[in-house]
Amino acid sequence: MRYLSAFLLLAIIILWSSCRNDFESSPSTGNLQFSKDTLFLDTIFTNIGSSTYHFKVYNRTNEDLTVPFISLERGESSSYRLNVDGVPGKSFENIQVLAKDSIFIFVETTTDIAQQTNEVEFLYTDRVIFDPNGNQQDVDLVTLVKDAVFLFPSRNNLTGEKETLVLGEDDNGEEIRIEGFFLEDDELNFTSEKPYVIYGYAAIPSDKTLTIDAGARVHFHKNSGIIAANNATLLVNGEPSADPEAMENEVIFESDRLESAFSDVPGQWGLIWLTAGSTGHVINHATIKNGTVGILMDSNDGGTDPTLTITNTQIYNNSAYGILARTGNILGENVVINNSGISSLYCSFGGTYNFDHCTFANYWNSGFRDTPSVFIDNIFSVRDDNGTITEVLEEDLTAANFTNCIIYGNENLELEFLKGEQGKNFNYNFKNCLIRFNDFSNQFDDNELYDFTNTSLFESVILNEDPDFKEPFDNLLNIGEESAANGQATTPSMGVDILGTMRDTSAPDIGAYESVIFEEDDNGN
Repeated sequence: MRYLSAFLLLAIIILWSSCRNDFESSPSTGNLQFSKDTLFLDTIFTNIGSSTYHFKVYNRTNEDLTVPFISLERGESSSYRLNVDGVPGKSFENIQVLAKDSIFIFVETTTDIAQQTNEVEFLYTDRVIFDPNGNQQDVDLVTLVKDAVFLFPSRNNLTGEKETLVLGEDDNGEEIRIEGFFLEDDELNFTSEKPYVIYGYAAIPSDKTLTIDAGARVHFHKNSGIIAANNATLLVNGEPSADPEAMENEVIFESDRLESAFSDVPGQWGLIWLTAGSTGHVINHATIKNGTVGILMDSNDGGTDPTLTITNTQIYNNSAYGILARTGNILGENVVINNSGISSLYCSFGGTYNFDHCTFANYWNSGFRDTPSVFIDNIFSVRDDNGTITEVLEEDLTAANFTNCIIYGNENLELEFLKGEQGKNFNYNFKNCLIRFNDFSNQFDDNELYDFTNTSLFESVILNEDPDFKEPFDNLLNIGEESAANGQATTPSMGVDILGTMRDTSAPDIGAYESVIFEEDDNGN
């Protein structure tokens, strides 16, 4: 009898459920609410798809509602794509929104600017229309689309394989190749007329020069970059900007992801690679950010002049190194490097380096770091396929001169040396520098490389005092009026800082920036 009662109860529930229409709902009457009135899709390049954005549609009433029709105002010709509550398309009928509930609408776009306008950039708009035949509501869609010059490897029509560059041979004599291509003669001048978007590695051919004009914007896809081949030259001719924050005359190297969420993400592209034998490189007024290595320099050109002269340049947010030079020859002035996954400056395997009024900082906060901001050695470890060191090579560190430089970061030891044991030269000198080197464990007390009392190595050096950076984790390395670097540089000093501000002739400041009085924000900070 007990089982029969349970069966009858279950039957009643089933019959009651079958009589109820779960999909009964009222049509919307203009009473929907939205998480956004306007959805801004960040800037994209022509014919490159955007990220996916979304907004929510709320039914805040006590009744289930049905939206009779949802569509893009431009209809099927729209360059926007929708996904409404999990269903892709450009128009939808009878979409239910339960009482006190909501649904997601996802939006993407891919736009060909050539079909819209002859302008270099174009504001593409549309609207998502709700119930256009009754109580219409809408959400605006806005995207800035930029035209660009696209450079990429060719593809074999028969095999489908992309063009590659030969980097050398492995231990088995097999060619090491990388996806890339050589720039043609008519591609060796990047202007400011349109941005450049590079897929793969764009190589400067031997005996050729790539000239990049002031105001140019160079964007790299994932695993892309620039390579200077043997006897090739890279000239970056940025100029000071009237508004330093606008950087309109700087040359900027960054990824092809223009969305604000990617503006400071490390490791989005590869590197600028100055290979052995390349020569005469000049980089002035540039920003290099969000790559793996900002600049990789393999060896030098063998001459007495610097193989790379880099001035008034910022290098930020690289997942490995800001500058990695092996037996390099670099002259640097007004250089700022920050936020590097390993080291901001790595002078490796000897070489010749002269830096004046530079700021080498590392406030990396995208993961663990136990390496210094500046690392200097004169060795190279050869390893086998298992990672075992089979040979240690050494080269002369002819010079590593740092004058009026700040070397700082969020680790205690931001300067490190590693000297080989084969008797090669290991020459370095720090003059009027502010350095963070808190040896709390006293592990370097007996190491002559770190004898900060030795004036032939360290002259007028300031240790562990506050540089008073503005916002170092946000790459704002301007120094304030409380900085220990104020008035401590050598005199006479070079004329202007990285922003074009005249240096104090009698008491210039250490680092790439002359000090300023920071303005307080609305919170008094």
